[in-house]
Amino acid sequence: MCRNIHTLHNFDPPATAEEIRDAALQYVRKVSGYTKPPAVNREAFDRALDAVTRETTRLLSELVASSPARTREHEHAKARERWERRQAAMRSEPQHHHHAAPTAARPARNQRGRQSSSTS
Repeated sequence: MCRNIHTLHNFDPPATAEEIRDAALQYVRKVSGYTKPPAVNREAFDRALDAVTRETTRLLSELVASSPARTREHEHAKARERWERRQAAMRSEPQHHHHAAPTAARPARNQRGRQSSSTS
């Protein structure tokens, strides 16, 4: 899943129309492979964006929460803590430089990943 798409369900206050559209845009960009589609694909891209936005809005309005609503501040704090743990872990790991073996030293592989038989 795209890291830029965040959970929108069960927040207090609820997700805004802008947050829903932003998530839909990230999804359509990821699926289509376009950050900004070429003119020939713009209409299809915009139509998909509108449809995903509409269905996401409908989904969020129909979902029933089974736990207390989350706050954005609490979620931001948890994300910041995860980031700080990752940074600390990266600083404490010894730096190893791995060098790939020369291509000739590795056995040849066919398209299915199996070792090829040599025909010399």
